[in-house]
Amino acid sequence: MIVAEVVRSGFVESTHHGVVAVDGGPSIGDVDTPFFPRSSNKPLQTVGLLNAGLVPREEADLALISGSHDGEGFHVERVRAMLAAVDLGPEALRCPADLPLGETPRHDWLRGGGAAEPILMNCSGKHAGMLATCVLNGWPLDTYLDIDHPLQKALADAVSRLSGEPIAALGVDGCGAPIFAISPIGLARGFRRLVEAEPGSPERRVADAMRARPELVAGTGTEDTVLMNAVPGLLVKKGADGVAAAAMAGVGAVALKISDGASRARVPVLLAALRRLGLAVPAMPELVLGGGLPVGEVRAVR
Repeated sequence: MIVAEVVRSGFVESTHHGVVAVDGGPSIGDVDTPFFPRSSNKPLQTVGLLNAGLVPREEADLALISGSHDGEGFHVERVRAMLAAVDLGPEALRCPADLPLGETPRHDWLRGGGAAEPILMNCSGKHAGMLATCVLNGWPLDTYLDIDHPLQKALADAVSRLSGEPIAALGVDGCGAPIFAISPIGLARGFRRLVEAEPGSPERRVADAMRARPELVAGTGTEDTVLMNAVPGLLVKKGADGVAAAAMAGVGAVALKISDGASRARVPVLLAALRRLGLAVPAMPELVLGGGLPVGEVRAVR
């Protein structure tokens, strides 16, 4: 089903199909067919880490573990500190070497003569949380990404429990960690359970940490950070290939997937869904440029 269109000079140039699952309102498309939520799964997985015995240095670490950071200096130093707290160094990370995800920190890093490193990879916070959990349980470190590892079994159990459905398929995410397929409505259900859980529970600790420190979830000026700063109480986590999820206690939750994986359609569709739930969200236009000037936009059509 078409959920967004690209308009250039008043002419519809392209369209994007997708699915928008709403827990608490009308959905769009087939919301029951499983998909890979990619990094939008991370908050659910962090609940699994806490249930498995993770003891973070401070609650703010849970935001970074649940996030896809831009590789800014404060992100990298926090990952380093999380590892050091369990007597590990960056060499323990099994995520691939990468450059900072954010454009500015990436350019700054390269100008300084830096090269790709695993700690710069946007999922290094999640991996640090996984490693810390393994250390606390005495689990093997070298194989923590194996699907049969007790850590990954605990994370799969958490995703299944929070989404309210069995894991439909297993895959390997971009960072090398297992990714668990659930339905879009299952993802929305899981996010709603995070924000509506009892204070102090693992679910609420994750949601509260992310909302208290949104800059650790993504980075300075990114969509997740801007939305959580602009709408108090809103939980947001984007994922690769056109995925996003968001929830507000007492209001509802949204999970979406742009079928062709285009990130440019993600924000307009997410904002439209949140507005249908009655939330006042900021304007975050996705502009179409011509000669370096705005000549159109990407806009939601439902």
